[in-house]
Amino acid sequence: MGFRADERATEFREIDRFDGGIGWIAHPDERMQRASHALEIDGEVWVIDPVDAEGLDDLLAEFGDVAGVVVGLDRHKRDAATIANRHDVPVYLPEWFNGVTGDIDAAVARFDDELSDTGLRAITVVDNRFWQEVALYNPADGTLMVPESVGSVDYFLTGDETLGVHPALRLKPPRSALRGVAPERVLVGHGAGVMENAATVLEAALSRSRKRAPRLYAGTAWEMLPF
Repeated sequence: MGFRADERATEFREIDRFDGGIGWIAHPDERMQRASHALEIDGEVWVIDPVDAEGLDDLLAEFGDVAGVVVGLDRHKRDAATIANRHDVPVYLPEWFNGVTGDIDAAVARFDDELSDTGLRAITVVDNRFWQEVALYNPADGTLMVPESVGSVDYFLTGDETLGVHPALRLKPPRSALRGVAPERVLVGHGAGVMENAATVLEAALSRSRKRAPRLYAGTAWEMLPF
């Protein structure tokens, strides 16, 4: 059974649970596997690129009061405004994001190289007129949140990959942007995150991206054939 993009999910599937946060996939049967996350910082909860679902507030309350909702990719407005308004907090956007504020019906706050005073580093991953993306990295526990450039759903992956670069970035992966980050875990905007050997898995995804691109593109073309 299908659903409308603006329809609130009646269920969600938990993913990526760890001491400092949680993830969930609303509409668990959808192909895109849109993943949302909440990170706990000093007893407060920061909700990242969320898709809303019934019962979500109970899940967030396990980690504390919601302090803000973050949009890390210009296309990931999702249900950020709905959740922010429900908790009476702003939607946080990177300072340099353009063309996003007008689509968010909620109070908006901006951040630069750190998300508010959380200690979460904001890393510019892609910045062009078609794609604006910021990753968040917590040096305190090694959590890296990448909204779109890498993912774990099938259309990101080829061969034996468990984490792959987005098809549109395969030939020019954001390796320099993420250089020097050795995460304990990688959370992504599509699919479940990498919770073990994350630094090795991320480096493999980025370093092999171009070499494996033809195989990924061939597989994608095969799936589109009208059988």
